[in-house]
Amino acid sequence: MKVAADSAVAQYFNAIRSALGGLEIFLGDRNSPLYQHGVIGEAIVPYLSRLKASFACWENRIGFVDQFRISRAESGFPVYQNVLELENDRKGAEKRLSEIPSADALRGEMADFILRNKVFPTELQIRMAERMYLQQIGKGEIFSPFILPETIRVAVNPKTMRPYYVVSWGAFDGNSTLPMVYMATIEDSSEEIVNLLVTKDGKLNPDVEIDLPVGGLLNPELASRFDDFALKNSAYSLSPVTIATNLDQDFEMLHPKQLRRIVLGPFYSADITENNEKVRDILSKVRKVENAWLLTWTIQEVFSQAERPASKGFWSSTPAQEEFHIDTGNLEATRMGVSAFEKHALVPHDAYQALYAAGEAAAIFGDYKVHVISGNVISEV
Repeated sequence: MKVAADSAVAQYFNAIRSALGGLEIFLGDRNSPLYQHGVIGEAIVPYLSRLKASFACWENRIGFVDQFRISRAESGFPVYQNVLELENDRKGAEKRLSEIPSADALRGEMADFILRNKVFPTELQIRMAERMYLQQIGKGEIFSPFILPETIRVAVNPKTMRPYYVVSWGAFDGNSTLPMVYMATIEDSSEEIVNLLVTKDGKLNPDVEIDLPVGGLLNPELASRFDDFALKNSAYSLSPVTIATNLDQDFEMLHPKQLRRIVLGPFYSADITENNEKVRDILSKVRKVENAWLLTWTIQEVFSQAERPASKGFWSSTPAQEEFHIDTGNLEATRMGVSAFEKHALVPHDAYQALYAAGEAAAIFGDYKVHVISGNVISEV
């Protein structure tokens, strides 16, 4: 079931669909900095697909629920309760589908009802909407409150003779209502893993077949603990340096060399969101409502500038410890707890023209890297 095309709900879904589709185009653009830095784009794409699937589910769900709430004054994304309900419905989707007549049977009942009663079959329409929703959940993976880690790359650091993994996971933060993607580059000094994966000349052992991506941390002895760590350390309120430090302290044989957090949002849509009054007012003047949106995201990064070696004494020993760099010369980087960060904004050409014509583009975008989309073409400002 679809809502009225001119309704605020339909406008919101059209706008977010355009924004996420635009971000997908940006990630696939050969001139995009994220495309050129392949590992970031590679990490984001699966989570973007999950997010798009979630919105498709929510759009079907509004056909049989009383309300759909978004964080209008903050992130512009659905409130956390919607994420929890989607995850709960996903778990019981198969059973509930078995209790609802098939789509063809429902269509037949609806046609018969209309012929007999000369009115629209509201109850049957609701059941059809629920069936579409449950079928949509089953089509693909959704953006859950927490998405388990997976290893997406494996290599060897020839200086340390350790294998290292690039591990990604996702989380939808309940307080900020923001979807986030995490990426960590981690060296593993576990003796068995080093012997298995590293050759004598410091290269990845070609005799070990690794079919990437691998669910969880590649080290099976630590995978379950790492899943639990990621679950407990993915809140937006935790700074990247805090998460990296916790990881370094909790796992003696794991050495986090870099941690990135990609925070999607806030999202701005004309006449829908209220998170920036100036942006809202200008976007409301954009001629085509499907182009009256603005999507932002932030890439936060913390990296190790040195590793303090382990020390072993007669009475006590100290494991190796990373020294993470924080850019104290940048107040915002210090506040975020990062070595570096980038702010990005994706905006349709019509909306950017409206902001520019109003003389507000420079003030609104500030230190953002602005990417303007027109059709399938991305240009940098």
